[in-house]
Amino acid sequence: MEKVPQAGYKIEGLWISGLQRNLSFKNLKFPLKLISSLSRSRSIIKKFKPDVAIGTGGYASAPLLKVASMRKIPCLIQEQNGHAGITNKWLSKTVQKICVAYDGMEKFFPAEKLVQTGNPVRQDLLDISGQRDEALKFFKLDKTKKTLLVLGGSLGAGKINQLVVNALSVFKKENVQVIWQCGNLYYEQYKEENKGVIQVHAFLNRMDLAYAAADIVVSRSGALSVSELCLVGKPVIFIPSPNVAEDHQTKNALAISEKDAAILLQEKDADNSFEDTISSLINDTVKQDELSKNIKKIAKPNATKDIVNEVVSLIEK
Repeated sequence: MEKVPQAGYKIEGLWISGLQRNLSFKNLKFPLKLISSLSRSRSIIKKFKPDVAIGTGGYASAPLLKVASMRKIPCLIQEQNGHAGITNKWLSKTVQKICVAYDGMEKFFPAEKLVQTGNPVRQDLLDISGQRDEALKFFKLDKTKKTLLVLGGSLGAGKINQLVVNALSVFKKENVQVIWQCGNLYYEQYKEENKGVIQVHAFLNRMDLAYAAADIVVSRSGALSVSELCLVGKPVIFIPSPNVAEDHQTKNALAISEKDAAILLQEKDADNSFEDTISSLINDTVKQDELSKNIKKIAKPNATKDIVNEVVSLIEK
């Protein structure tokens, strides 16, 4: 609701929220919200007269695409994760095309509607191979040392931050320098660690250079993060967040690790094995090369263009 107007486009909101999976008083309002949003969607579509409607899985897309499909407007949905969400599963029966990022999605959707496009990613990541020298200068890094990039998302990941603090002695022992994006919520707590081989950042504005500098990446496994890391092609240790709907992050990471293209480390096991996993990978260049080679094979660099082509084909029919 902030970024779209900032980009110069009008946006209209719906009074809708997700259905809670546990018993909750919030669910009592859900039928009223759904009726209100369906009515509002009819008004929006009547006024706007779209040629095509697109949904990306959020609950706000459900009423709008349902009304659009009832009005015979061509509809496309994009499923970013390796495990389909409730909204997209519900919409899949009436939309014309379903763009997906992972193999095996026919277990959730009609196979004849599927197009494997991948997820759209930042265009500045399409080729970072020539940016290493610039990246090392930007972050003031020592080119003779391995660089570990730790990502927890813009807000940060408490568990990953805790693991990093506990592993500081390991990083020093292995002679590794660390770019640590701890998140806005945690920066005040960890900024004092910003010394020696550790760089602490609340947020990284130049992700292209952070990826270019990295030899190894530790990251959550949200859909777009996974797609970016496939494109970047660096050895990755995924630590999925267990606190997301339908455990999407674990399923995303599994889809990559099962192809020997990343290491999956469950959060519940990380206290006991994070340091050993890091040390082992740092000292195993053969494993690093294997992970890098395999994850690059999964990348979909033309995802944005391919999705747009599917949208255009619906309009032209």
